[in-house]
Amino acid sequence: FFLSEITRLRDNGCFFFFFSSQDPGDAAQQEAKHREAEMRNSILAQVLDQSARARLSNLALVKPEKTKAVENYLIQMARYGQLSGKVSEQGLIEILEKVSQQTEKKTTVKFNRRKVMDSDEEDDY
Repeated sequence: FFLSEITRLRDNGCFFFFFSSQDPGDAAQQEAKHREAEMRNSILAQVLDQSARARLSNLALVKPEKTKAVENYLIQMARYGQLSGKVSEQGLIEILEKVSQQTEKKTTVKFNRRKVMDSDEEDDY
């Protein structure tokens, strides 16, 4: 079911627009971006159940870059037939945790101490 829709979109040339990078100045390019957004929404509507879609749209308001990464991950899984059915809210939470672990930033603190005049020099007098 999902694979047939994705195959249909690929055969119609929609994946070309999805993976091509274009400048947003031309009307044709705007049309391509619009078709890409429609294709993404179509695939995500087939892959996610209602509660998972709601959670993903809430996340998009707070962290759009993380939402984009999760959407790309879901679309890739759907393209390769790795999804057996609709992803539930719990399944989406697990995917979010995976993406968070992969994109987690390691924070390091480095102290640069300024060197003060050596006290040994003053003791020589």
